[in-house]
Amino acid sequence: MTDQRRAEELSVEELEEILKRKRQEARVERLRRIASAEGERRAKPPTALASGQDQSGRRWQRPSGPRTMVRPPRGQPGRDRGEGNARAGAHGLRSARVRPLDPDPIQETSNSFLGMIASLWQGHRQRIRDGILLTVELGALVGLIAILFSSFSSLRLLNDEVAEAQRRDAAGAAPTAQAITLPGSSSPPGSGEMPEPYSHISSEGAAIVIPTPGPKQATRIVIPAIDVDSAVVEGDGWEELKKGAGHHLGSANPGEKGNCVISAHNDVFGEIFRDIQNLEPGDEVTVYAGDMPYTYVVRARRVVDPSEVSVMDPTPDPIVTLITCHPYMIDTQRMIVVGELVGSEP
Repeated sequence: MTDQRRAEELSVEELEEILKRKRQEARVERLRRIASAEGERRAKPPTALASGQDQSGRRWQRPSGPRTMVRPPRGQPGRDRGEGNARAGAHGLRSARVRPLDPDPIQETSNSFLGMIASLWQGHRQRIRDGILLTVELGALVGLIAILFSSFSSLRLLNDEVAEAQRRDAAGAAPTAQAITLPGSSSPPGSGEMPEPYSHISSEGAAIVIPTPGPKQATRIVIPAIDVDSAVVEGDGWEELKKGAGHHLGSANPGEKGNCVISAHNDVFGEIFRDIQNLEPGDEVTVYAGDMPYTYVVRARRVVDPSEVSVMDPTPDPIVTLITCHPYMIDTQRMIVVGELVGSEP
């Protein structure tokens, strides 16, 4: 039974078997044709050659006289070929006819498959190329979006960490922001010399650890209008104000945005701020951070109770707040002088 399946439906082994069988059949057919031609040639009697005899054995003579060549008329190629074949047959020769072999099914399948691919490529080449380019562009866009999203996430996380660190630093660097009285008292803690209205708030709290001074912290204060030129130390407790003016822990450094709070005594330990009540608006106060001076101009002056600690609160603008006891030798209140930053010169 003949297999009616197409070449595309056959396996490689089946195709090889078919090819092998086709080649065997073609070889057998070719041998059969050769044997048949050889038998016909042997069965046919030899014709008379150019030896001078005809088929009956009688000799013949070549015609005498000049030999002429007669060209057959043009336009008769079929007749010429027929006569040539007749002459060849008269001499016992015949032309061999070659029958083409059957086409190879595997080669036909391969050629058809390659042709199909080539036709598809020719028909859809532009579309395939556009699709590849679109895929590459979409991939690049997705990658860019992922990078931007990751960058924004990292930036937001960094900002949150910085804000948290700043909150921790502010909480740890401003322990006296919870102070219940203003600094600058001329009486030591626990002395009992606080005036009666404020005796209940005169007790000293826990000892505050003074941080190591940094390059941006206040080191010197100069007020030309009242002949003040004093060193500034970190902290404004009783022991720190023995050494000079004291910078309130947690307040702004000189030149920075915020409230730079500096306190000093008016009647003990050098009486550094004895005359700040004489400052007028427009007078200059210079605070140094190392070798860098920052100049403030006095804008306001007032007297407050020792419990009004709001004068040390942070501010959005760079200012300096000077604090001392008031009045002189009585010390029941506080003198407050506020100056505004106007510039800095090395």
